[in-house]
Amino acid sequence: MAEEFDYIIVGAGSAGCVLANRLSADLRTRVALMEAGDECRHPLIDMPLTWMQAAASPRFTWGYESEPDANLDGRVQPIPRGKVLGGSSSINGTMYIRGAAADYDAWRDAGHEGWGYEEILPFFRRSEANWRGASRIHGEQGEMHVSPMRPDPDLTSAFLQTALGLGYPACADFNIAQPDGFGMPDCTTRNGRRHSTVRAFLDPVRQRSNLTILPKATASRVLLEGGRATGIELIDGRVFQCRREVILCAGALNSPHLLMLSGIGPAQALNAAGIVPLVDLPQVGQNLQDHPIAMSLWQSAVAIDFNRQIRLDRLAINFLNWRLTGRGPLSQSPMSIQGFIRSGNDQERPDIQFQIVHSGYDAKIWFPGWRKPPTPMFSCGAILLNPESRGEVTLSPSDPLRLPRVQFNFMNTDGDRERLRRGFRFIRRFMDSSPAKDLVERELAPGLQAQTDEQIDSWLRASLISAGHPTGTCAMGAVVDDQLRVLGLDGLRVADASVMPTLIRGNTHAPTVMIAEKAADLIRKEG
Repeated sequence: MAEEFDYIIVGAGSAGCVLANRLSADLRTRVALMEAGDECRHPLIDMPLTWMQAAASPRFTWGYESEPDANLDGRVQPIPRGKVLGGSSSINGTMYIRGAAADYDAWRDAGHEGWGYEEILPFFRRSEANWRGASRIHGEQGEMHVSPMRPDPDLTSAFLQTALGLGYPACADFNIAQPDGFGMPDCTTRNGRRHSTVRAFLDPVRQRSNLTILPKATASRVLLEGGRATGIELIDGRVFQCRREVILCAGALNSPHLLMLSGIGPAQALNAAGIVPLVDLPQVGQNLQDHPIAMSLWQSAVAIDFNRQIRLDRLAINFLNWRLTGRGPLSQSPMSIQGFIRSGNDQERPDIQFQIVHSGYDAKIWFPGWRKPPTPMFSCGAILLNPESRGEVTLSPSDPLRLPRVQFNFMNTDGDRERLRRGFRFIRRFMDSSPAKDLVERELAPGLQAQTDEQIDSWLRASLISAGHPTGTCAMGAVVDDQLRVLGLDGLRVADASVMPTLIRGNTHAPTVMIAEKAADLIRKEG
């Protein structure tokens, strides 16, 4: 006989670990948490500095690539999604950004009852142990530690003075209701180590007798009977029955994929893939939204201490220091400053997230006689926070069980192209203003040849990348209701970033944890 649980959670990522913690707190219920990946105790994951290496490793990721994008000269790009306990919270940049209050009020005003800012704020507070202590905005008793990113002693002050000189305010906390201006972000780290949801929410409750954690368990379909979800079948043929609810927390790419594999989605596309449509939901996999990044690279006119610290001999000392104390340059990313700005006077609130990193994305360990030191440089990004373009997640036509096809359709509207150009031009304006310009020798890429709209668009098509914030593919109002229940079925919910009807203006990890917290309350009230 198949093993039976009260709740089956599919995906142990930013949302799934939170739900497993909350639902298993009732010792009268049996909870199963399924994760396609394995455990994640590895220095590349635990060390905040090496998040890009972790995100590029096939050991920890699904191996997603986007479809060729006509708007990007036919380019494809990797889509790092965590295939490991903790999901993408185990490979992301650790940044803790909630978005603005107006993001959630827009959800409420679109008819999604219970999702306004004041209603979801308690769920943000519940999950966090913020370094600032408790306040109306922040919590201090939660499981997830939120720590400050330290400013660079040589660079951050100069960049902040540049922002102030350009008329932008300082912002000491990007998680207030209306973040605006420049400062340093918070991170989900604890004692200099990544504090993913598996560390924060799952590790402390692993001993619960009513919680079963199933790594290396890839779901192939949701079992349905009489209009109700009754369990999960794994790709290896194992079956698990569910008495109350199946909850998909597999993320904006895998949750719609699993729904479609289960016969829940656009009927015409399911039929074409040889899947019998059981519930016709045309919007499953549609409405994909992500933040595109316009970038440029600048050669530094001053020595970058970060490059000195990744020389092989110093790196060994820094690693030992981090391992023993959690301190030093390996305990965070080399960020110089961040800002939330408006791309133009037509924007009522910030629509660009501006970042400077005092390193190249290809910086490597070096040592004299073995490898040259990295070029001292600044990597600057202007992230479009409210893109108009929409993409989709669709089944692979050759084999539905394969990873689905992901098409972002970046820069698909005139508005997106215009605001990305503005963001790119702001980078130049900022780096050409004092005192920032005293730190810069020259623009490395794209170089001064990119001046006209057409030339800048050509650079954007060649260089634009995803910020790694896919959302919206099981959106409230289209695929799930405001209680996150899949339309037309009983006993099945989705609780992850895919349910966002519109993309929030910031990083998506913190909002996904909030969604899981709220989902836990909704489930317990019905249970």
